[in-house]
Amino acid sequence: MRSTIRFLRKGRVIELADVAPTATVLDYLRLRERSCGTKEGCAEGDCGACTVALGSLEEGELRYRPVNSCIQLLGQIDGAELVVVEDLSGPDGALHPVQAAMVRHHASQCGFCTPGFVMSLFCLHHAALKPDRQTVNDWLAGNLCRCTGYRPIVDAALAACTGEARDLHAIAAPDTIAALRALESRDDVLIGDEQRFLAIPASLDSLAELYARHPDAVLVSGATDVSLWITKQLRDLPKIICLHRSGLDSIEATADALSLGAAVTYAQAEHHLAVLDPDLGELLRRLGSKQIRSAGTIGGNIANGSPIGDMPPALIALGATIELRRREDTRSLPLEDFFIAYGKQDRAPGEFLTRVNVSKLAPNQSFRCYKISKRFDQDISAVMGAFRFELDGGRIVDARIAYGGMAATPKRARNTERTLAGLALSRPQDWSRALDRLPEDFTPIADHRASAAYRLQTARALLEKALREVAAGRSDRTRLVGLREAALGRVA
Repeated sequence: MRSTIRFLRKGRVIELADVAPTATVLDYLRLRERSCGTKEGCAEGDCGACTVALGSLEEGELRYRPVNSCIQLLGQIDGAELVVVEDLSGPDGALHPVQAAMVRHHASQCGFCTPGFVMSLFCLHHAALKPDRQTVNDWLAGNLCRCTGYRPIVDAALAACTGEARDLHAIAAPDTIAALRALESRDDVLIGDEQRFLAIPASLDSLAELYARHPDAVLVSGATDVSLWITKQLRDLPKIICLHRSGLDSIEATADALSLGAAVTYAQAEHHLAVLDPDLGELLRRLGSKQIRSAGTIGGNIANGSPIGDMPPALIALGATIELRRREDTRSLPLEDFFIAYGKQDRAPGEFLTRVNVSKLAPNQSFRCYKISKRFDQDISAVMGAFRFELDGGRIVDARIAYGGMAATPKRARNTERTLAGLALSRPQDWSRALDRLPEDFTPIADHRASAAYRLQTARALLEKALREVAAGRSDRTRLVGLREAALGRVA
């Protein structure tokens, strides 16, 4: 048992014993270390002004990922390297290649957002990519600029990120790797007492035992949702259990199925899900931002029970199952059965999600999913629709249809599914019988994202769009971005 957290900072180990459960990385930087280059903007992971880089080992290689320090809890960086904007220039004051490119291309004006942009591009600089303009736009989707405009920032990125990192951190990589290996530990971390603590279990068994004793504790994996309880709702969370060292981050891919540990991040799962179907890759490209996908987890998106989460409808349509554990007992159930009502899931006190299992599509199955939101990037869905059709020739044998944003939970359209069974893809005139059943399956609410009427009309349109794409065998006439045919070539 260890009563401190440890992380790497400027080449040396920082060890902290006085860490509040809800302390954020931004709190530490600005209030304790007085490194004030990292800014606080929205305090909810939307604007990117607070972006920092976390270095960690992946298959023995050093990788840097951008995260929002305003919603990253300090306990979550135990065992990692923390890099902020003050760390980038050389000892003689020479600018980092990204910073120098920002200056050359006049990509900074007021400067408030600039540190966040620089840190996102620092991670891209180390990503071993030679990005095009669209790739840069994807990497910067979580950074907002209100002054300069994005063209010169993207120009700076294209000039500085050329596929080979050439900064001081690249030179120091062997020493950093050695230091991170030295930080690796199988010790459980507990800071505090029985009434108030920050815990970091180092195994599944430790997690199961601790959570069974403290079922009132809050489990935190990516904290992209929980941290808003702290920064926006100002809630006091006296017991926090961080999951990033508990062994829930494994990915197992076989010829027939994909199994994801509950703490696998969106970034880690992105390629594997895109291989399942290109629509899943396109969905993940639009889910949050690079910062959010670097921290947020598949299991967290399920366990928080949000009715507007993007992944649960897609996974439900694919027929995913989940595994749960309480102490030594484990059980499995279909994902759609996990959601009971708004804010209520089929989970006993002390029980936690461990894995998500998805069968790969059979040759006679077709899948589509679509996200509808006011902004294209980094926005919450008004409606999320996911569809899997099992076909016998040109006839629908079975359908699984799931929506988010249409009910108090992610939910299947069972009446519509039953009506679709047996219909021919070659007879669109018959589809209306199924489309007309959607109001029997859903009674959506009206809120600031969309009216109830809009949601129903959109849900109907998305189902018809999916049917037309599957009937045509291609989607280039109905898809605006990420054409399936091109995507299939990329992931083959």
